[in-house]
Amino acid sequence: MSVGYVGLGLMGKSMALNVLKAGFSVNVWNRTASKCGEVVSAGAKQYDTPAELAKHSRYVFTNLSDSADVLEVIFGKDGIAEGIQEGSIVVDNSTIKPSTAQEIAKRLWESKKVHVLDAPVSGGDIGARNGTLTIMVGGEESALTEVLPVLQAMGKSITHIGPSGAGQVCKAANQIMVAAQMVALGEILVFNEKCGVDSEKVIQAIKGGAAQCWTLDVKPERLFAGNRTPGFKSALQSKDLSIVMDSAKEFGVAMPTTAVNAQLFQSMVQHGEGELDNSAVVGVLERLNNIAIKEPKKQ
Repeated sequence: MSVGYVGLGLMGKSMALNVLKAGFSVNVWNRTASKCGEVVSAGAKQYDTPAELAKHSRYVFTNLSDSADVLEVIFGKDGIAEGIQEGSIVVDNSTIKPSTAQEIAKRLWESKKVHVLDAPVSGGDIGARNGTLTIMVGGEESALTEVLPVLQAMGKSITHIGPSGAGQVCKAANQIMVAAQMVALGEILVFNEKCGVDSEKVIQAIKGGAAQCWTLDVKPERLFAGNRTPGFKSALQSKDLSIVMDSAKEFGVAMPTTAVNAQLFQSMVQHGEGELDNSAVVGVLERLNNIAIKEPKKQ
C-alpha cells in the first residue's frame, strides 16, 4: 500500500522515514519542496501538489502547524480533496481544534466517502526519530484497524479515544499537563536559585517521590547546560494552549491555571523566544524574578 505524507517538519520528516523503514511505499509533499530531500534520498517519491500525492496514495497523512494550514492543504487549490480516491483514508497527525477535525471528517466523508482519523502525537522529536510516539486517535475504528500497521511504524502507544475530534481533545489534555510541568519545573529552578539551594540535588531528591515525571527526567540537565533549543518549540506549545483555551470557551470549561500558563508561553512568543524549547519558559520566570538559573556546582 502507498502511504502519502504531507508536512515534513521536525516531526513529520522522521515519521515519514520510519514508515519507509517499515517497508511501505511512501509519497511526499512539502510546501518548501527542498525539505523533501532526505526522505526522497531514502526512497520516497516526491509530488508537486497534495492532489497528485493523494491520487497515488491509499493512506494520506498530514502533519502541519495549525487548523488553517490543514484546511488549506486538504480543501484548497490542488489540495488533497481534489485527488483523493473513494475508500482511501486520511490521517491527520497535526494538533488542531477538535471542532476543525470534526469538520474535516464530515466534509471528506460526504464529498468523497473518505474516512478521516485525527491522530495527533506526543513524544517530541526524540519519539519521532525513534518511532516511539504516543498516538491518540479519533474517528472510525474500522479505519484505524486498516491503517494501524502504518501507525505502528511511528509510535509505540496507539489508543482509539472515540469519534472524530476525540483524538484532538486527548492531545489538548496532554498539552495542558505538559505546559503545567514545564512551568512548574521553571518555578522550581528559580525558587531554588532564590533560596540558594543546589537545584541538581533538589531534582534528584524529588524525582524519587510523588513529583516524579518525564519532565524531571529529561529537561533539567538540558537547562543546566544552557541548552534551550527544541525539542518542542515554545511557539507550538503556545499555539496548542490557544487551542485548549478556545475549546474551553466553546464547551464552557473554566481553566484558570491553564489560562495563566497560556499567557506565559504567549509572553515567550512576544519576546522573540518562540523557537526555543518549551522548557525555556523558565526564561519568563527568570525575568519576573530578576535572576538567572545557573548550572549546579560539581562536588
